[in-house]
Amino acid sequence: MTGILFLAHRLPFPPDRGDKIRSHHLLRALAELAPVHVGCFAESPADYQHEHALKAVAASHCMPLRDTRLLLAGLKAVLKHEPVSLAAFRDATLANWVQTTLATHAIDTIYVFSGQMGQYVPDDWNGRLIVDLVDVDSAKFEAYATDGNPVMRWVNAREARLLRTEEQRLAAQADHVLLISRQEADLFRSRIPASLQGRVRAMGNGIDVASYDPAAVTRHAAFVSEPGPHLLFTGQMDYAPNIEAVERVVRQIMPGIRRRHPGARFHVVGRAPTAEVRALDGVEGCHIWGEVADVRPFLRAADLVVAPLTIARGVQNKVLEAMAMARAVVLTPPAATGIPATDGVHLAIAEQDDALIDACLRLLAAPDDRAALGGAARDLVSQDMNWPAMLVDLAGLVSAPPKGAHDDGRRDAA
Repeated sequence: MTGILFLAHRLPFPPDRGDKIRSHHLLRALAELAPVHVGCFAESPADYQHEHALKAVAASHCMPLRDTRLLLAGLKAVLKHEPVSLAAFRDATLANWVQTTLATHAIDTIYVFSGQMGQYVPDDWNGRLIVDLVDVDSAKFEAYATDGNPVMRWVNAREARLLRTEEQRLAAQADHVLLISRQEADLFRSRIPASLQGRVRAMGNGIDVASYDPAAVTRHAAFVSEPGPHLLFTGQMDYAPNIEAVERVVRQIMPGIRRRHPGARFHVVGRAPTAEVRALDGVEGCHIWGEVADVRPFLRAADLVVAPLTIARGVQNKVLEAMAMARAVVLTPPAATGIPATDGVHLAIAEQDDALIDACLRLLAAPDDRAALGGAARDLVSQDMNWPAMLVDLAGLVSAPPKGAHDDGRRDAA
């Protein structure tokens, strides 16, 4: 191998949210194989505080500050009949840097992390192309389009339709298309021509089991000082599925739990809580913490971790983190997708509100069962879902000869 161009929609440092955790570990693994040139976006000026970490790994890099004005991106997308997701991540500085990097450095592999970044791959690129979609975004927007007001249903249906076309285009250009779970890979195969389906494979998310070790973490003091029991939800709190899940816990699940346990508290930990999330503070024992420096003391102190997601694409890092911390997790089937766990052994899976309440009450009444569930969960992720195990095939993917090159140097899109 000579060099790798790694394109990501966010700075992979620090690894403190789902997609950044994956891109962080991928980047570090790729840097062990060859020099890596990184093109990514800063989402705010604060990201530049972590640029030194990127410099320590990358042979070169470009990190423009992304324009996050979605209304402007939406107007541009409508005019060009393209997904808003592409317009929102288009930047002339980054595009010029990609062209210059490919022209001046020995690059044999482009690794695209997240479909928004596929637009930076030249049409005539004839090297190896790996597209890590992570999730099937078009399917996510299709799900969004079934709910909400008529305007948002139209917006989401449009985004789903156009993203599906872009995903098919990327599949035609790529040597390998990666999805985060077998279920997501199967879904993506069902949405592309049969001739392209062999390029699709799953590469799951892992967990840093050494960092998420309950024996090395102290319980958060606020949990110790209150009787509880304490339920916990973690996640990015301006993300619609997480908002829906937290509202569900407060409105439908906590009343049933507090009838049995009046002192029960529900803790929501995660950055950027919206106004509607903040309004839940104090309702049915709910406490909105917002962004915290370290989520592990919260996980260590929780009696239960809950994840009643209705829409969940791929593997939920919040669930892996809770499992690694040996917590008993009560969750819905979508939130358990992509995790090779057994209901009742590693996790407690339920779908309807009453079943979720019953699962929580049963575990709260049985500390030994909670401990057994959490212990089995940690054993599972430690053995089967650590990052080296998840990335074991990466070296083979980036060293295999690129396929589909014509004599004139252009790639076969069939």
